[in-house]
This record gives sequence, structure tokens and C-alpha cells, in this order.
Amino acid sequence: MAIEDRGKTSFITPQGTFCYKVMPFGLKNAGITYQRAMVIVFHDMIHKEIKVYVDDMIAKYQLKLNPTKCTFRVRSRKLLGFIVSEKGIKVYPIKAKAIIDMAPPKTKNEVKGFLGRVNCIAHFISQLTDTCTLIFKLL
Repeated sequence: MAIEDRGKTSFITPQGTFCYKVMPFGLKNAGITYQRAMVIVFHDMIHKEIKVYVDDMIAKYQLKLNPTKCTFRVRSRKLLGFIVSEKGIKVYPIKAKAIIDMAPPKTKNEVKGFLGRVNCIAHFISQLTDTCTLIFKLL
């Protein structure tokens, strides 16, 4: 995070006033900031087939990783609510079960909540828009 932007992340606690030194998850612009950094770092490789190991890119561009947030040498891993493995990406079973076990929505806000949850896994559901047409009409 740029030094001049740290003050924008300040917060007050009984122990004092603090601010972040690195970009925390959850900031409104964190995603686009990350995306911009990746475009800058990988600009010469975008839209091309890349056959390079992540550790090589980290070393080449002097990126820093937080070791407590890293996992190495695993065949599959839960990542952002999904299971990522050499076979591809799957919906995390607990996430799918939570949607399946939801009570039918009765209010407009409950319908929005249901559609929001389903939207998170929309990539894995064939013909989702057609399936949800009647639900959309409830809005």
C-alpha cells in the first residue's frame, strides 16, 4: 500500500489509532488494485500461454508473500470457498449444502439472498438463468 494511502485505512481502538501498512482484504478497491498490479507485472504475457512457475514470477518481480497465508505441496486446497486441484475447480461441498438446505425464500430480501448465494456458484450450474426465471419474476 502506498504510504500516502495508509491514512485512508486508519481506525480507532481503545489502544490507539492504527492504519494498515499493506492492502487488507475487504477494502472497496482491493480487488481492482490487485488486478492492476497483476496487469503491470504480467503485461508481456497476458493473452499468451504462460509456462512458468509462480515462485519464478515472485522472485523475478520481487513480490512478497505472507508465509502464514501460504500453502505449498498439496494436491488440492480450499481457496475462496472452492476446492482447487490438478483436476480443476469444484464448489466446496459445505457451500453447496448450505444452499441446498436453505428454507424456501418468502420475502423479497430472502429471494435476493438466495440469488446472491446461487450467483457465487453460477459458473458451475448449467442453464442457471433459465432455471431461475420464475424466481427473478418475484423481484
